[in-house]
Amino acid sequence: MLELKHTTLIEGNAVRWGVMREDDEVGVGSEEKPVLVAIHGTPFSSQVWRRIVPRLVDRFKVYYFDLVGYGQSEMRAGQDVSLGVQNGVLARLFEEWGLVSPHVLAHDFGGATALRGYYLNGLRYGSLTIFDAVALSPWGSPFVQHVRKYEEAFSGMPGYMHEALLRAYLQGAAYRMLSEEAMKVYCEPWLGEVGQAAFYRQIAQMDEKYTDEVAGLYGVMDCPVKVLWGEKDEWIPYEKGELLAALISELPCEVVRDSGHLMQEDCQQAVVAAVLKQVCS
Repeated sequence: MLELKHTTLIEGNAVRWGVMREDDEVGVGSEEKPVLVAIHGTPFSSQVWRRIVPRLVDRFKVYYFDLVGYGQSEMRAGQDVSLGVQNGVLARLFEEWGLVSPHVLAHDFGGATALRGYYLNGLRYGSLTIFDAVALSPWGSPFVQHVRKYEEAFSGMPGYMHEALLRAYLQGAAYRMLSEEAMKVYCEPWLGEVGQAAFYRQIAQMDEKYTDEVAGLYGVMDCPVKVLWGEKDEWIPYEKGELLAALISELPCEVVRDSGHLMQEDCQQAVVAAVLKQVCS
């Protein structure tokens, strides 16, 4: 498991984050070791990188964090956990960490956050590796649309019913069967009174307006961009990856065989290889 030893207060929200390199020393990096920032998506946490970060620390100093309202970051009633706030959190963390143009690795809502940070906040990246990203409308499953209408009812269901629904939802992100270890890691933040309410809160606040308002700004980015997409992604089809790559990258979208939306579990080696290629090419 990745450790999130640090907390930064951003707009009233306690955001948990961690950093790892071979000597596990906190600092702003050096010319000898470039910096990578990993941004997770929904309904996950920075623990999606738990098997990927250790394979990158010999080449990078890696920062990771839990989005507002996710994982170990603060969860509370009335909290804004929408995509509308996450890019501001990213910009604030860049300041906290003293970063100017780090390499960025982003998945799902993390992809939307990285893109909003670039086009709306003026953040700049050494490279961007982005996969199965929430970036172009329409997005959001029938389940998401249903929860948005009936958030209170879902939040108040018995815990055992919620956990069963959550497990089914999580499995839908992967092409391969998730291990019990992975299932527990991804379920844990969303269990209990606080976690269950937080799970439905973040779904209720999903809104395509946050991708629509930036999609019109998409253009080829001023850094190397690699778009990957799971061939078996049942949450966001591969065609969205092709469209996104055509807008922001000089390279076509790369399809990853036998991978669903949750590539971190289905095909970790594809993620690691893509990041390393950005630096070595």
